[in-house]
Amino acid sequence: MSLHPSLQTYADAWSHSVESIAELVQPLVEGEWSRATPCPGWSVRDIVSHVIGLDCEALGDPRPIHSLPRDLFHVKNDHQRYNEMQVDVRRHHTAPEMTAELEYTIIRRNRQLRNENRQPDRAVRGPMGTEETLENAMRKRAFDVWVHEQDLRTALDRPGNLDSPGAHVTRDVLLELLPGVVARKAKAPASSAFVFDVHGPVEFLRTVRVDAEGNGTIDGAPSLGPLVTIAVDWETYVRLACGRVAPEAVEDRLKLEGDLEMAHRILANFAVTP
Repeated sequence: MSLHPSLQTYADAWSHSVESIAELVQPLVEGEWSRATPCPGWSVRDIVSHVIGLDCEALGDPRPIHSLPRDLFHVKNDHQRYNEMQVDVRRHHTAPEMTAELEYTIIRRNRQLRNENRQPDRAVRGPMGTEETLENAMRKRAFDVWVHEQDLRTALDRPGNLDSPGAHVTRDVLLELLPGVVARKAKAPASSAFVFDVHGPVEFLRTVRVDAEGNGTIDGAPSLGPLVTIAVDWETYVRLACGRVAPEAVEDRLKLEGDLEMAHRILANFAVTP
């Protein structure tokens, strides 16, 4: 194995999730591919198309030349338009075509990872003509594929893997973004603290602290006098953070303490995925 040790965690997480996706969709009949998922505007087929498309781009394949229809109302910005291209081009593919392309893409990607000898800081192609490090690209793929695995599990009523390797990568990605949610998006007051108590298959207690300049940081030390405490189960935390559900729809799964107006403002700004 020539893969750099710091990349192995992301390769393992991606592999576990994408193989789980392949296992989930392999037995589906044609009609099941059109089931709606929690990902806005996307069906089961669309999720799998997205996974295939982005892994093909990671392999260096050219993007499809394709014009999007004008009636895709869930497509609202450039990033969504970029992602939609790989999805819409496959919307009329049959179930056997989808599973065959997914399996072939997984084989190709596993081969690429086995032979990967680039350093983690190597610049690679990112979305929309950008560049990013190989480590960041692989981390994002592990995160993205696990979240979409959960989308498929919800749509197909096949819960599972909430504590898989991809879940732990997702936890780290979402926690890294949490200070920005509280301090910048929700405009929390200076010199305040916010506690997030998450239970379930993945458990953690984190405090976001907003300093006198309004900048947010995060740590694992409890706060003696937080302005807000939000307790929630791991699955709901992920669904909120990834924009899969509105806070009002899961009120019964949230325990809020402290400044409730501020708590609701944080929850209203909780989604961090494009």
